[in-house]
Amino acid sequence: MFENFRVFETELAGKKISFETGKMACLANGSVLVRYGDTTVMVNVTAAPKPREGVDFFPLSVDFEEKLYAVGKIPGSFIKRESRPSQKAILTSRLVDRPIRPLFPKDMRNDVSVVMTVLSVDQDYSPEVAGMLGTSFALSISDIPWNGPIGGVQVGLVDDEIIICPNEEQRKKSDLQLTVAGTREKIVMIEAGANQVKEDTMLEAIAKAHEEIKKIAQFIADVQAEIGKPKFSFESQEVDHDMFEAIKDFAIDKVKYALDTDDKNIREERLAPVIEEIHAKFDEQYPEEGAKIDECIYKLQKFVVRRWLLDEGKRVDGRGIDEIRPLACEVGLIPRVHGSALFTRGQTQVMTITTLGPVSDAQILDGIDNEDTKRYMHQYNFPSYSVGETKPSRGPGRREIGHGALAERALEPVIPPVEEFPYAYRLVSEVLSSNGSTSQASICASTLSLMDAGVPIKAPVAGISCGLITKPDSDDFMTMVDIQGLEDFFGDMDFKVGGTHKGITAIQVDIKVDGLTPEIIKEAFEKTRKARLYILDEIMLKAIPESRATVNKYAPKMIQTKIDVEKIREVIGQGGKIIQKITSECDVKIDINEDGNVFISGVDLENCNKALAIVQTIANGPKVGEIYKGKVVRLMTFGAFVEIAPGKDGLVHISKLEKNRVEKVEDVVSIGDEILVKVVEIDKQGRINLSRKDALADLEAKNNQ
Repeated sequence: MFENFRVFETELAGKKISFETGKMACLANGSVLVRYGDTTVMVNVTAAPKPREGVDFFPLSVDFEEKLYAVGKIPGSFIKRESRPSQKAILTSRLVDRPIRPLFPKDMRNDVSVVMTVLSVDQDYSPEVAGMLGTSFALSISDIPWNGPIGGVQVGLVDDEIIICPNEEQRKKSDLQLTVAGTREKIVMIEAGANQVKEDTMLEAIAKAHEEIKKIAQFIADVQAEIGKPKFSFESQEVDHDMFEAIKDFAIDKVKYALDTDDKNIREERLAPVIEEIHAKFDEQYPEEGAKIDECIYKLQKFVVRRWLLDEGKRVDGRGIDEIRPLACEVGLIPRVHGSALFTRGQTQVMTITTLGPVSDAQILDGIDNEDTKRYMHQYNFPSYSVGETKPSRGPGRREIGHGALAERALEPVIPPVEEFPYAYRLVSEVLSSNGSTSQASICASTLSLMDAGVPIKAPVAGISCGLITKPDSDDFMTMVDIQGLEDFFGDMDFKVGGTHKGITAIQVDIKVDGLTPEIIKEAFEKTRKARLYILDEIMLKAIPESRATVNKYAPKMIQTKIDVEKIREVIGQGGKIIQKITSECDVKIDINEDGNVFISGVDLENCNKALAIVQTIANGPKVGEIYKGKVVRLMTFGAFVEIAPGKDGLVHISKLEKNRVEKVEDVVSIGDEILVKVVEIDKQGRINLSRKDALADLEAKNNQ
């Protein structure tokens, strides 16, 4: 029945990986089932037979579908089925999209769809890598035009040792989470989160990754030669050469004048009448070719920008090749929020707001890996007004989610551990104006906002991008720092790097060419490091040299302690009775982890300390010689019983109420009074004897010191 069924096996970093085709989803243009350990991912690729009308781009869609049955989970939603993709699924889709997109024909407009479906997950074998390799395999053997194959691997750094395709335990210890994709000749995608890793180490990790990539890419190429279908012919949407040359001759000087400014608004004002003139002249000559005329106008702008850079070393706004646009930053500009900062680079401007919350505010994740909560959350918003357009807000798209994740990845390594600073964080970056590299501006604004909020980050982080222009059919190239929108739009690369003085914390590379050489990558690292240090030292740290000593007065105050896990039940009480009483009386929130870590949060620090004392008293028991603040709960003729913690009462004998003789207990205290008492004895039966007289004497002596 399955006469075309084939299985191809190889190794990836010493681990077996197999590709099965010809048995499932046989109506797709290309289909493969990848088995990598017990991780199983099915990849199907399809293409429309005709180009989509009215589009001036290549319509590619890439989806990474997480199925919770792959890890034996039932979805937690009300409808009990997967709904919108998780953030990680969206990021993985982008991770696969970026390396495959540049390898499709530039003039193809047929819809292409890639669907990666995760069927089972073995946490030691990455489903993301399996999905990327399966995509490369399926596209290669299909009839869809594509200039692959590619390979891809993850890289870790454990105890200064570079590890290709680390297992789950190694990933937990790793100072590097790097994903690299490439062809047999070049690197086509880099994405990384890193614990301040030096550039030389990162270069070495990328080089070692490429050695493994070459092997798997060659394996896929060999399979393609054996069973691959002939690629179908498509209707090219390349612009007519004569049309382009005619428009170029007519308008090139006008376009040069329009583009030659550092102000995006002026540029657009100048371009508008030029575009009208071009259409007025050529619409009649080329009837029903309006879209192709627009494509020629785009191509002419690209021609001008690239020629300026390659031939004259000139940038659109007149800057030097490695010159950063004017920079400015400000902190503490929004009242009542916990932290705020504004970062401006040229016409790119981002404001980030920091909100601190109790650890229990951490985001709960429902995905296919073992990460179930996230304490540091970073979100990025890109409203239409940031580019001077009018469009209703419809929530974050994939780009916004990706940029937020990049900023999150850049800052996460410098967030203090929960033991040192027991907070959950939500940072929101609002893009106010966009003219290139808003994601990197988000990193800078977020560092400043965290410092303004009083978060003791390990080191400040800055981000900057590097662009690339290559000469066709040549190894010649040039890079430039801090690309603005036009250079990103018409250039070949957006190489984004975030990091500290010590090293890199995040990388994301987007390219439009067939790949990057080691020389290009090395130069990009050198330039972004120099620019990053300048931004940190000359701009950011002059606005706020270090994190504020205390958190904002509107932020919750947090106290942490640890108790014996055997005492957790006593602190919580039957049905939560005791912990509810503490939170109510002290106006705080208390979170207790299974490991005994206790987090107490509240607006008033005194109330937090009061709750802390109660929790410690319950967990550790009262100690002789310690002073407690307790509540009078019962009066007897011989004294008063005082509750120093829920379930912990002690007797203050009438003789221990005051320095002077007391005739009646009621003369000194009443039920409900809060008084200071000192534990003077705990007898063999566990009965607690207290003294108000000794507590007041100790307090008076301390005040007189």
